[in-house]
Amino acid sequence: MAAPPRGSLVAAVLAHSGCLDKEDLGTRIARLSRRVEELKGEVCNMINEKYNEFLPSMQSAEDLVLQVDELTNNIDLLKALIENEVQRDLNIAVAEFTELKQQLERDTLVLSVLKKLQEFDIAVKEYNTALLEKKYVTAAQQLEKARSNLKTLESRKGFELKILKALGKELTVQTQNMLYHLGEEWQKLAVWKFPPSKGQLLLKYILKPLILYPSLQPFTEEQSNVFILRFKSEKPSLDHSCPIEVFDKIKLIFEVLYKYLLNVPLEQPAEDKKELTELLGDLIWEDLSDCLIQNCLVNSIPTNSSKLEQYIEVIKSTEVFEKALKDMRFLKGDTTELLKYARNINSHFANKKCQDVIVAARNLMTSEIHNTVKITPDSGVALPKLSEPRAGHHLETQKPSNLVRNDVVNLENETKLSQYTFSLPTCRISSSVEKLMELAYQTLLEATTSTEQCSIQLFYSVRNIFQLFCDVVPTYHKENLQKLPQLAAIHHNNCMYIAHHLLTLGHQFRYHLNNILCDGVATFVDMVPGFRRLGTECFLAQMRVQKGEILERLSSARNFSNMDDEENYCAAKKAIRQVLHQLKRLGKVWQDVLPVYVYCKAMGTLLNTALSEIVTRIAALEDISAKDADRLYSLCRTMVEEGPQVFTPLPEDDKNKKYQEEVPVYVPKWMMFKELMIILQANLQEIVDQWADGKGPLAAEFSAAEVKSLIRALFQNTERRAAALTKIK
Repeated sequence: MAAPPRGSLVAAVLAHSGCLDKEDLGTRIARLSRRVEELKGEVCNMINEKYNEFLPSMQSAEDLVLQVDELTNNIDLLKALIENEVQRDLNIAVAEFTELKQQLERDTLVLSVLKKLQEFDIAVKEYNTALLEKKYVTAAQQLEKARSNLKTLESRKGFELKILKALGKELTVQTQNMLYHLGEEWQKLAVWKFPPSKGQLLLKYILKPLILYPSLQPFTEEQSNVFILRFKSEKPSLDHSCPIEVFDKIKLIFEVLYKYLLNVPLEQPAEDKKELTELLGDLIWEDLSDCLIQNCLVNSIPTNSSKLEQYIEVIKSTEVFEKALKDMRFLKGDTTELLKYARNINSHFANKKCQDVIVAARNLMTSEIHNTVKITPDSGVALPKLSEPRAGHHLETQKPSNLVRNDVVNLENETKLSQYTFSLPTCRISSSVEKLMELAYQTLLEATTSTEQCSIQLFYSVRNIFQLFCDVVPTYHKENLQKLPQLAAIHHNNCMYIAHHLLTLGHQFRYHLNNILCDGVATFVDMVPGFRRLGTECFLAQMRVQKGEILERLSSARNFSNMDDEENYCAAKKAIRQVLHQLKRLGKVWQDVLPVYVYCKAMGTLLNTALSEIVTRIAALEDISAKDADRLYSLCRTMVEEGPQVFTPLPEDDKNKKYQEEVPVYVPKWMMFKELMIILQANLQEIVDQWADGKGPLAAEFSAAEVKSLIRALFQNTERRAAALTKIK
C-alpha cells in the first residue's frame, strides 16, 4: 500500500487535531516563504537605490513596513500554532515539522535583518529632521542608533556587502555633516575677546630688550620742554647681560617714568601718586622679575666655587635695585622673589654645577668610543692635590698611615709585592672615558671646598655620572658594540678602568668632604661589581658571536669526510683558511687593545673552539683512507702552524713573550689536536705505544673508545688491528 503524500498526511493529522482548517500548513508556509523572499528583494532594492545608487525611490517604504509587520504577525501565529498545539499530536511527522520550523527560523532571520534596515532608515530620517530643526542632541542620538543598527548588520554573515558599504558611507557623510554644523554653531556661541594689554608695551619694547640684549643701552636727554629717552646698540662684549648693569638700566627707566610721566619729583613724598605707581608695579613686576631671574641672574651663577665670593656684589646690587623701586613706590615693602633668588646662591650654584657636570658627562658618553689612549701601570689620572683634612678628622687620617707603616715593617724580611700589583694592566681605553674620570675627580675636588649642601649634591652628582654610564653607553652604542669586535673590547676595558678607580675613589676624598659624607657614606665600592659585569657581559656576547662564526665556517667543511674527493678537500681547506683569517683579523683589532692576559685567553678560547670542532668531526668518521689521512693531516698541520701566530707578541711587548708562547695554557685542546695528528700518520704499533696501557700521552687526551674508533676507521680489519684493539683498554 502506497504511503500518502507528506502534505496530505500533515493536513490529515492537523485536521484531526482540530487545529487546522481546510488549508494545510505546508502550503501556507511555502507561500509565506515566497513572500518573505519577495519582500527581501524589494527592501534590498530600496536600500540600494537610496544609499548606493542615490535614486528617489522611497514611495513604497511605508507599504513595505506594513507588509513586514503583517508577515511578522502571521509568522508569530504559525510559530505558536506549531509549538503549542500541533506538536502533541505529531509524533509521526516530527521530521516534516522540524524542516518546516527551520524554514520559519530562516525566514525570521531574514525578517530581522529587514527590520534592522528599516530601523537604520528611520533613524537617518529622524536625524535629518532633528538636524534641520537644530536639535543636535536628538540628531546625535538618532545617528548613534543608526550606527548601532549598522554594526548589528555587519555582524551577520551571508548578506550583501555592497549594501553595507553604502550604508557605512552614508553614515560617515552624515557624521561629518553634523560635525560641520556643530562647528558653525560653536563659532557663533563661543566668542573670545582679549582685554587690552596693561603695561605690556613697556615690558615688551623697553624693559625686556634691556635685559635680553647686553649691547642695548638707554640714554637720556633733557631739553627745555622735552625729555628724550634714547636706546643705542653698542658692540656686545659679553654673551649674557651682567646683573649689576641690567639693574642700573632698568632703574634708569623707572626713574624716568616716575619723574616725568607720573609728574612727581624724586625728592617729594609722592603721597598723591601712590596708587598709580603701585598699580604699574603690580601689573608688570611679576613678569619683569621672572625675566630678570631666567635671563640674567641664572646666567650669572658662577661655575666654580672660588667665584662664589664675587657674587656678593650681585646680591648687594639686587638689594639696591629693589630699594630704589620701593622708594619710588613701584614695589611694596615685602622681600620679593628676585632678592630671594639672588640670596640663595649656594643652592643655585650647586644645582647649576651638578647640571653642568651631568651634561658634560653625557656628552662624553655619547662621543665616539674608538678614539683611544693607552693606559700602562705607570700612567694614571693626575690626582688633584687635596688640602688638609677637615677639622675633627686628624685622628682618623693617622690610623690608616700607621697600619701601612706596621705592615711594611712586618714584611721587611718577606718577599715584597711588585709596585704594579694593584695597577691596571696595559690596555687601551676611550679618551672620553679618561676625561670622564678626570671630570669625576675634579667635581669631588670642588666638593671639598664647597658648602655642606653643595658638597653633598656634588658627591651624589658624581655617583649619578657612573649610574648614567651604565644606562646610556650600552644603549646608545648598542649596535656598534654588537657588530664591531674592537669596540666591544674597548668597552670592556672602559668598564674595568672605571671599576678600578671606583675601588679607591671614595676613600681618597673621604676625610676632605662634608662631615656627613666622612662617616663611611662617601664610597663608590658598591658600584664596582656592576661595572665589571657590564664590561664582561658585553665582551662575552662578542665572544659568542665569534664562536658562532667559527662553527658556521667549519660546517661548510663537509664533515672532513672523503678527502680523496677533490671537491670535498677544497671545501675543507677553504673552511680552515676562513677560520684562520677570522682569528688573524681579530688578533689585529684586539691585540693592542686588550690586556695581554685577557687577549691570550680570548684568542685561546676561539682557537680551542675551532680545534675542538675539527677533532670531533674527524673522530666521528667511520672510514678514513690513506689519502684521506694524509689530507686531514695536512689540514691539521695548517692549523698547528698558523693558529699560534695570533699569540705572537707585538714588538713593544717583549716582556710578555713568555706568557704568549705558552699556547697549551690558553688552548685546552691543543695537545689533543697534536695527538690526533700523530694518529693520522702513525702505524698500529706507534698508536699502541702512544697509548702505553692507558698511561701515555694519547690516553691523556682521548678515551679508549675514541682511540678504538679511530683505529677502525684508519686500518682494515686484520689480525694485527684486532690485536692492537685488545691493547687499548
